[in-house]
Amino acid sequence: MEMPSGTIKKLVSERGFGFIAADDGKEFFFHRSGTEGDFDNLQGGEKVTFEIEASPKGPRARAVRIQ
Repeated sequence: MEMPSGTIKKLVSERGFGFIAADDGKEFFFHRSGTEGDFDNLQGGEKVTFEIEASPKGPRARAVRIQ
């Protein structure tokens, strides 16, 4: 199965989370604990791949990786 991809839309570095604009038009929240690699090196506009998991507040991204 191919992983979804998208672009980092917004980062709130000081609080450790961000949002991904997926290529299919949906938007996903992600937390620094759901990134593979160094969260502090992520930048807005970067292309990423990710997995989707259920959370109490709806679907969110995890296993976020820079493409």
